[in-house]
Amino acid sequence: MDQPPRVVNVEIHGQQYPIRSGLDPAYVSELAAYVDAKIRVASRETPAGDTIKLAVLAALNIADEYFRARDEQQRRETSFANRAGELERVLDLALGLGESEALAR
Repeated sequence: MDQPPRVVNVEIHGQQYPIRSGLDPAYVSELAAYVDAKIRVASRETPAGDTIKLAVLAALNIADEYFRARDEQQRRETSFANRAGELERVLDLALGLGESEALAR
């Protein structure tokens, strides 16, 4: 739940950032720690990279995680909807509704 905006000081890749947010300060710190970890991974993979390049690589990695999670969620929702439809059809048949009525749903 959003709270009145306040400043949360976080550290990412050795830099301090004052973040003004209405989110829980612990959550903002957790987000910053996550971004910091992603930048550290990018810096290990690209040791000579400058800060902007590392931030872009970290952002791409985070975007990839997000897109994969979004796609997986969509696959699950589709699977659940298909399964629910099949269960509804079976129940309709078990309750004596005609095949055409069950298929019409």
